[in-house]
Amino acid sequence: MKAPLPVPCLCLITDRGLCRSDSGELEWKVAAAIRGGVDLVQLREKDLTGRELLMLAERLKRVTEHSATLIINDRIDVALACGAEGVQLGEEAIPVDAARKVAGNELLLGRSVHTLEGALVAEEHGADFILAGTIYATGSHPDSEPAGPQFISQLSEKVKIPIMGIGGISTSNVGRVMDSGGSGATVISAILSAE
Repeated sequence: MKAPLPVPCLCLITDRGLCRSDSGELEWKVAAAIRGGVDLVQLREKDLTGRELLMLAERLKRVTEHSATLIINDRIDVALACGAEGVQLGEEAIPVDAARKVAGNELLLGRSVHTLEGALVAEEHGADFILAGTIYATGSHPDSEPAGPQFISQLSEKVKIPIMGIGGISTSNVGRVMDSGGSGATVISAILSAE
């Protein structure tokens, strides 16, 4: 049976580009982030082969074991193989209902959305939560027009599953995301680039 999504939730998305290569720094930073309050870690390293991703997922699973929920970006096979608790499906990934056929009720399934329609479809097809964005301007998606926290408010009026904001979220604006009806916030550089 799948683990529940922690709510409120602070999610860290991995980015090895913000760490020294092959030094174990990503694992160290993830462990420190968990000690600091992160309760969900999303492994998103799109440049890795399946084998490399699985090896990293296994290392991160040891770091998160009994202290945080681990989800894998798009790769149901890797999530099942390493014992992760869930999968985050991008907007262009397989549909949530198709992912549920593969994952059964063993994995949490999240869906990235950028529109109300996308959120409604994700909920209807069985997503356990959604990542909604881009909320604020961000270097990882410089061409995305920020939707602002009002996007979270709009979604929270229509969907019942947890909504996590993503995009440019920092200590200075996370309160607005939560006050807008967010169930959590998702960050990359606010943690991985911090001292």
